[in-house]
Amino acid sequence: MQSVTNLQKTANILRKNIIEMIGPVHRGHYGGSFSCAEIMTSLYFYKMKHDPQNPSLPDRDRFIISKGHSGLAQYAALGECGYFPKEEFKTLKELGSRLQGHPDMRKLPGIEANTGSLGQGLSLGNGIAKALKMDDNKATVYVLLGDGELGEGQVWEAAMFSAHYKLDNVVAIVDKNNIQAMGCTSDRMSSSPIDKKFEAFGWTVHHADGHNMTDLVSVLDKCDERAGKPKVIIAETIKGKGLKIGENLAAYHNNGLTQEQYDQAIADLNAAIGGKV
Repeated sequence: MQSVTNLQKTANILRKNIIEMIGPVHRGHYGGSFSCAEIMTSLYFYKMKHDPQNPSLPDRDRFIISKGHSGLAQYAALGECGYFPKEEFKTLKELGSRLQGHPDMRKLPGIEANTGSLGQGLSLGNGIAKALKMDDNKATVYVLLGDGELGEGQVWEAAMFSAHYKLDNVVAIVDKNNIQAMGCTSDRMSSSPIDKKFEAFGWTVHHADGHNMTDLVSVLDKCDERAGKPKVIIAETIKGKGLKIGENLAAYHNNGLTQEQYDQAIADLNAAIGGKV
């Protein structure tokens, strides 16, 4: 378990891993991957029980990134944890690579479900959580959703299922960066008020600053309580956080960097980290 200061450093290391994965000139999903870097760090390096040397540990906590286009953030965490050699970062989206544009559980250890078709992750998490309860397994299932993804009707069917079956071993996290691929979520399909909707479906709702590590670890600890209700954390984030030219811009949902922009982004993150790593 890392200190809060080291956790923040790790979040920026994950961002650097993502930039190096994509590389200059090539396109990649910067926006949503960067916005969830602290969330990913708080899970893999603080909260979740997992073992890179034994990815199938029976009582491991499960993580599903429902917004699979941000899977680069999960790859960055898995590589940093030691699930695979970090040298593989350079193979992103190459033919035959284990690091595809969306997570593939058949290829990469540590991936619990294939995702990418938005709206399905919570349903997958519910199935796993129900099975864990039937086996009297105390593990927790964490599901990361995008706020744009909440426009998918299946999310709300799944939310109803979670509450009806009292899946208090489910923790959903909404990466609320307010921007999706083509613009502001409020202009496309507004889900506001998100908290009231989840409450109406029978969930316990928590709020967090998605870039404040103290806030995140505190609210994750609160979600350890098992009281017969699923929990959701609404994490307020900034699209592209840490990529200065891409913050709060829909254009960097999926975009590329010139060599000059790439070099500057690496320099900025090295400064945030406190030196090259």
